[in-house]
Amino acid sequence: MKRYGKELFIILLQFLVFYILPMFAGPTDAMGLVVLILIATFVLSIILGSFSDQKVKFAYPVIAAILFVPSVYIYYNETALVHAMWYLVDSAIGLVIGTVIRVVAGRISR
Repeated sequence: MKRYGKELFIILLQFLVFYILPMFAGPTDAMGLVVLILIATFVLSIILGSFSDQKVKFAYPVIAAILFVPSVYIYYNETALVHAMWYLVDSAIGLVIGTVIRVVAGRISR
């Protein structure tokens, strides 16, 4: 369990973004909330890609998309299910960017 501490911490933060953040948004803040969650997911995936050396980090985009699905039925309606795909793509791109940063930083430090 200690081996995957960084990954679990990022997943916990992602969970909080999906389930705590919408509690504070008003009814007219829908698009702003979507953009905020997309940016947060992107940043968290870059952080995970940059700091994690475990192969399990590549499952993060799928985990982020799956984590979002129950929040659709709590805060939104079924039309928001398409956003799960956005979070999958967004976190995959961020993870690739973070991994590239890790590789480049490793080469520079040698």
